[in-house]
Amino acid sequence: MTDTRTALIIGGGIAGPVAALALRRAGIDATVYEAHAGTADGVGGALSIAPNGRNALAVVDADEAVRRIGVPMTAMVLQSGTGRHLAELGSPPDLPEMLLVWRTDLYRALYTEAVDRGIRIEHGRRLVGVTDTDTGVTAHFADGTTAEADILVGADGLRSTVRTLIDPAAPQPRHSGLISFGARLADSGLPSTGGRMFMVFGRRAFLGYQVLDDGSGGWFVNLPHREPMTAGQARQTSAVRWLEVLRETFADDDRTPALTLLRRTDPAELLVVGPMEDLPTVPTWHRGRVVLVGDAAHAPSSSSGQGASLAIESAVELARCLRDLPHREAFAGYERLRRPRVEKIVAAGARTNRNKAAGPVGRVLRDLLMPLFMRFATPERMSWQFGYRIDWEARVTTAHGLPTSEVRLT
Repeated sequence: MTDTRTALIIGGGIAGPVAALALRRAGIDATVYEAHAGTADGVGGALSIAPNGRNALAVVDADEAVRRIGVPMTAMVLQSGTGRHLAELGSPPDLPEMLLVWRTDLYRALYTEAVDRGIRIEHGRRLVGVTDTDTGVTAHFADGTTAEADILVGADGLRSTVRTLIDPAAPQPRHSGLISFGARLADSGLPSTGGRMFMVFGRRAFLGYQVLDDGSGGWFVNLPHREPMTAGQARQTSAVRWLEVLRETFADDDRTPALTLLRRTDPAELLVVGPMEDLPTVPTWHRGRVVLVGDAAHAPSSSSGQGASLAIESAVELARCLRDLPHREAFAGYERLRRPRVEKIVAAGARTNRNKAAGPVGRVLRDLLMPLFMRFATPERMSWQFGYRIDWEARVTTAHGLPTSEVRLT
């Protein structure tokens, strides 16, 4: 039986509002505390919401809000920089369509959904400390204020303060050797891709793009950069200069539309997203009355296509565990349910990064072997990832210390 009635959620990005909505459905009152004084409109590039992410959103009645701001991705087409077709991976049948969304739109949709349902989101509340006792938890903020509840949920992202508070030795994000850029285009100058996202393994960088029926669209580039670079450092270089670098990078990939897209990009519209990073494993997900969710606990590279979807899944699963079990058992059960899955996806994203940053010999081998490997990427083989569905109505119980009633695969 639950012993949780109230929750503090630290972080108002993607995982935070979803966790608040899921906890509300579980009968737990949650307030979100965001460090930044304002909202995060205009922050972040393009990302995908996978079918499993949409299934989790549906549990908290938020899938429709996200569908409205997304563009269907019916397939992913993989090409080499020479224009050679490597593979095509279609959307799994009988599952929600994968969506292409811009992070700023996703953030605004989830933020609005939470506020409209009465979730309180307080800005300018930067966490600096936590006091954990037998009877509750107190959050201490930089402005001198405090807040109290039964539990505290750290949904504060890749560089989580909560993670370091519960484990000062917690690992730091790992640089993938890539930095990311992107832009939306009102007029791409290209024909519609028919709902397909094209992924181009260029000679010197990776390009992704999708064009809508009206000619608008968007692109992203993953540029190899061996030395670690923060987002702030990347943004010290002007957008004009970065566009020059990207055009030079794709100068030899004349059988791709990279140069057309880059030439049509206004420097004012360029998104310098910054380094692509991940967290291979986080040893400590919870301590006392404090628990991590989303990128604070498990952060795959954006190459996985699953970062937002996994964060949404974990937020819902955490709430379900807290609905049915005392917080200590709930936290332990939540981790056992989630850790194997998320770490498998983190590892897959890291392998994709290595393909994107391959050298001359690696590129030849990749282009030769990828068509063979992709023959095995059937919908049935991918069901463990895309068909994951949390059964909210199933009660979470423990048997010999292990949680049961986890998910359905469709």
